[in-house]
Amino acid sequence: MKQRWLAAPYLIWMIIFIVVPMFLVLFYSVAEQTGEGWRLTGDHFRRFVDPIYINVLIRSIVLALVSTLICLLLGYPMAAILASREYSRKKIMYMLIVLPMWMNFLLRTYAWMTLLERNGVINSFLSLLRLPALDILYTNQAVILGMVYNFLPFMILPIYSVLSKIDESVIEAAQDLGGNNVTVFRRVVFPLSLPGVVSGITMVFMPAVTTFVISRLLGGGQFMLIGNLIEQQFLSSWDWGFGSALSVIMMLLILASMGIMSKYEQDGGGGALW
Repeated sequence: MKQRWLAAPYLIWMIIFIVVPMFLVLFYSVAEQTGEGWRLTGDHFRRFVDPIYINVLIRSIVLALVSTLICLLLGYPMAAILASREYSRKKIMYMLIVLPMWMNFLLRTYAWMTLLERNGVINSFLSLLRLPALDILYTNQAVILGMVYNFLPFMILPIYSVLSKIDESVIEAAQDLGGNNVTVFRRVVFPLSLPGVVSGITMVFMPAVTTFVISRLLGGGQFMLIGNLIEQQFLSSWDWGFGSALSVIMMLLILASMGIMSKYEQDGGGGALW
């Protein structure tokens, strides 16, 4: 452990692929090229306050919040089942949760296009049951569905990791003191699981608010999210300055999210709220 030179390859890797790209993004966000060279400017950030771009950010945050809430409502019970010592098939269930993550993200999203299209698998099944067809492809509902499907494991696994480490004797002590299942969950289990909940919310919300593949494929390009806007600035409009400014704004949101996560991931941090 005293041979610090062994870390040199990792430091070089981090400098080349993390530090340098971040420096370039920061530079382009506050710099503008003129005929006389580069000059510092804040026009890229001032441009962001335009109502058009604010609406894009608000739409992205709303869809991400809805997706995160759905992931929490679905993921917490599943994580509790996996963490239960009485459940005998947790390994199979765990594999079913992790297995889709082995598939390429783009392929998973294309699969949902096949399922949701007008003559897709879901509508064909509904027609056999004489039920009305679903027409949600290229809508907000399809985008939310794609986000929930792709990011649900990132909610389940952190919560499961925390719930599985809760001492069973703590729960038994609460039951011995007269607490019913609802009280034990509200006063003991949920507060102790808050670090996992916060981690899961962070790990779902941030990729959901910055995604561009899901909104472009399942949304049909009919509306733009902040991820699509950043992609457009770099690949279509070639406005690297504004694209970098948008990226810096999103990085600040990520840093704020990481600050919240680190606050509640301390040992016993959840119980202090109750």
